[in-house]
Amino acid sequence: MSTPHSSSTARLLARYDRPGPRYTSYPTAVEFTPGFTEQNYCEQLAAANASAEQPLSLYAHLPFCEERCYYCGCHVVITRHRDVAARYLQYLEKEIDLLASQLPDRRTVSQMHWGGGTPTYFTPAQLERVFQSFARHFTFAPDAEISIEVDPRATSFEHVAVLRRLGFNRISLGVQDFDPAVQEAVNRVQSFEMTKALIERARAEGYSSVNVDLIYGLPYQNTDEFRRTLDEVAELRPERVAAYSFAFVPWIKGHMKHIDRESLPDASLKLDLLGLTIDRLTAAGYRTIGMDHFALPEDELSRAIEARRLHRNFMGYTVQSARDMLAVGISGIGDVQGAYVQNVKKLPAYYRALDESRLPVERGVRLDDDDLLRRHVITNLMCNLYLDVRDVERTFGLCFVDTFAAELAELAGPNSPVADGLVRISPDAIEVTPLGRLFVRNVCMVFDRYLRGRSQDKPVFSRTV
Repeated sequence: MSTPHSSSTARLLARYDRPGPRYTSYPTAVEFTPGFTEQNYCEQLAAANASAEQPLSLYAHLPFCEERCYYCGCHVVITRHRDVAARYLQYLEKEIDLLASQLPDRRTVSQMHWGGGTPTYFTPAQLERVFQSFARHFTFAPDAEISIEVDPRATSFEHVAVLRRLGFNRISLGVQDFDPAVQEAVNRVQSFEMTKALIERARAEGYSSVNVDLIYGLPYQNTDEFRRTLDEVAELRPERVAAYSFAFVPWIKGHMKHIDRESLPDASLKLDLLGLTIDRLTAAGYRTIGMDHFALPEDELSRAIEARRLHRNFMGYTVQSARDMLAVGISGIGDVQGAYVQNVKKLPAYYRALDESRLPVERGVRLDDDDLLRRHVITNLMCNLYLDVRDVERTFGLCFVDTFAAELAELAGPNSPVADGLVRISPDAIEVTPLGRLFVRNVCMVFDRYLRGRSQDKPVFSRTV
């Protein structure tokens, strides 16, 4: 699916390229408040414990890196002092112990993911220690998805072998772009050969799935060079590819000021890069998954999208059934029994809470009935590009056209997503078209009640294109 012709591109960009959420959650993180406390979290955990037959998802945030990539939007700690990182692991174990104590009857895990930072900043022995901290308390289901993010520049073959022996079966490699000029501009120099060698080792060790992350919209990117990157990625044949839009938010992430704003692709070129990504990867045999992911036909994400049973959480797209996700480590965000909860972001506050045997909660939000309804709508549009209207009515006991009269009018009025060919609406369904996939965030924004009352004077979100 190519991007539209230049005249229609300009029209669509003028209408839809504006700040908006990525919808890794709904409500989004900007709605989290410090009024959600540790006591509130313990109440949610007690409710989660009562669902003893249901599996859990686990996320561990390992935030350390030796140097900063200028595009990075993650919460990281930059240090070459390994003793600082070693201390963090001691407290991570404390948090795992404390969290498990709140879940005496619910310990089965169907999904675990480690992100960062650079988890392989730590030695293989240190990572094994973290894994054993989880394994002491939790039992992994036989088909559990156990995944980790790695930086090929910091990951040894020993890392790959030890992690596989522990039970990790999916590995995700950051690439972003193989063009040397782009890599220099974002302080992330990583060769194709280095990446290929690590993927080949992972396959030799028996990992069932390899994921490669790309970013479009980085400084100095152009269609010719990015086409070469896409072809090289296709040559590596990872089971999954994620292609994220670069969120340039220097007012939030100060290190992005290292990037020359004039070097960034404009919105039209970004749209071309996304269209090129879709074209090249689908031509290479990948299926589009949700907004920005791709998978080989035999991958379980491909099968899930066909059945319209794809899910999405803070770890990304998934087919795992676990609806409660617990997060450990600084800035980690959990999703537990209809509430989001986020840990503190600073190491001193994290250590202080755990020294006092407190869960290190900083903020969160408990979803009300309207939040749960809109989350269901937005998640289905983001994941499956399709909303079964009758299913919504059965699940929530409502009349869809009455409840969402204003939203349907906005979707289908003049100069609207329907008029622009982004969405098709019938009495039974709302379906995002192939063109609409490029603007699916905008489609979801129609259903976001929090945006209606938010001032646009102060930037909060990145642009949708």
